[in-house]
Amino acid sequence: MTTDPVLLSPLLPDDPAKVGDFWLDARLTSTSAGVGYVAHDDAAVAVMLIMLSEGAAADAGARDRLAGTVNKMHIDTVYARGGEGQDTGRLANRFRAEDDDPMEPGATPQAPWVALRYDGSPEAVAEANRILDEVQLAKTPPVGQPAGPEYQLHWINRFAPGSTRLWPLPWPGRHDRAGFGSILASWLLMLLLAALAILLAILLFQQSPPESPPPPVPTSAAGGETSGPPDTAQPTPTPSSSSNPASASPTNSSAGGDPTEDSRL
Repeated sequence: MTTDPVLLSPLLPDDPAKVGDFWLDARLTSTSAGVGYVAHDDAAVAVMLIMLSEGAAADAGARDRLAGTVNKMHIDTVYARGGEGQDTGRLANRFRAEDDDPMEPGATPQAPWVALRYDGSPEAVAEANRILDEVQLAKTPPVGQPAGPEYQLHWINRFAPGSTRLWPLPWPGRHDRAGFGSILASWLLMLLLAALAILLAILLFQQSPPESPPPPVPTSAAGGETSGPPDTAQPTPTPSSSSNPASASPTNSSAGGDPTEDSRL
């Protein structure tokens, strides 16, 4: 026996890209109380994520009805849960807090959501509609005889998706998780910019004018510094034979002169 495949709808521009730890893939069902999505986490586990709408998330009664419905389910059916008011009850251990994500002061709390095991069967869609109907009180039988104006929930027309926080941010212009190629390209771009910055710094320092060394300080013969410029120092005279006549006479006599000529004088 074959069953008809579940019809999925594409995500709308108002739908968030990620709720908690789950990336949204497609729409499964939608009512005034919330939206059911097909999603997956980082471990590629497929889930059916049900998140309350903007109006239902702002109503404390609607949040309590969702929490009460989830706490009545089997523990193996509930994969995770989160959002405002969903951390109490029998299945509070399935709650995933996101206190470490950055949030602006005074921001709207995150809308309640629950992630259920998903097998792609039509029964899963019926289960999502049942949960949303209990939040909306759509199938609740009236108590007593209807009288007066028709009752309507005050948030019934606020069916936009509730408030969520997305961290870390996806690639710009993408509504899903960045793949390995995008991460590798971003790292290579960062390394290229760093190498370009280092090259520019080297070129800037190479263009600086060279500094000439200081002139040498002249010193005297005794090792002390002279007060005048280097060209004023006088050279030391060297002794010569012409400047000392007394030293020439012994040399001439010892060279073999005539003694008779000396006696004549």
